[in-house]
Amino acid sequence: MNDIIIKTPEEIQLMRESGRLLANVFKALDPVIKAGISTMDINDFVEDYIINTLKARPASKGQYGYQYALNTSLNEVVCHGVPSLQKTLKSGDIINVDITLEKNGFIADSSKMYMVGQVSPLAKKLCDVTYEAMWKGIEVVRPGATLGDIGYAIQKHAEMHHYAVVKDYCGHGIGREMHESPQVLHVGRRGTGQALVEGMTFTIEPMVNQGTAKTKTKKDNWTVVTRDRKLSAQWEHTVLVTSNGFEVLTLREEEQSQLGGCLSYC
Repeated sequence: MNDIIIKTPEEIQLMRESGRLLANVFKALDPVIKAGISTMDINDFVEDYIINTLKARPASKGQYGYQYALNTSLNEVVCHGVPSLQKTLKSGDIINVDITLEKNGFIADSSKMYMVGQVSPLAKKLCDVTYEAMWKGIEVVRPGATLGDIGYAIQKHAEMHHYAVVKDYCGHGIGREMHESPQVLHVGRRGTGQALVEGMTFTIEPMVNQGTAKTKTKKDNWTVVTRDRKLSAQWEHTVLVTSNGFEVLTLREEEQSQLGGCLSYC
């Protein structure tokens, strides 16, 4: 617990603003994602929008030597997909766009799956179940719950649909730094791990595979793919532990109905 940074009310307000701006990035991006666009075009659009429209900073650019504003993880790519002019979206693709944004010293992190054109029923189901699994994890967040409770809820839902949850990568604390304590695993046992307290901020970002949970990293030392080359999906939100529940700091406009028009469950 000593390593976990509990945010002050003033810091939480700044994180809310970063999260709100990041949600707006996805709203602007939605009509851009279509067959024929390259993943580098997606990167360039988002970088320009964050810098010139929102007057913010793409926090991923320069982090650990990474050159781009976001990750574009296509089909069998689990995470950390690198934008490229040669990678052009086509009907039937699924792609995760993972974006970070820093404003006033605080970072928000979120990702969304896009289904391009007509995707197969199996691909759509994977995207839908992964989204549901993320919310299963979010919905258990409250003071006194544990990180194991989050992982258990996600793992149970994914495995109920005969999918595998990636164990090699996890969510993380977030604030002034992109990666803070604690690590937030997407598998776990109820009642185990760090207890949650008010003021904690972290990401929940399950990666769920059609086949095996095993992954491998490509020769670029960034791109992570499923070892069996089957599809993978991921969704992500930045979450705050409130006094009696949670608040999704990166909630998008189309998700308002998910929480009955509110930003938090109590």
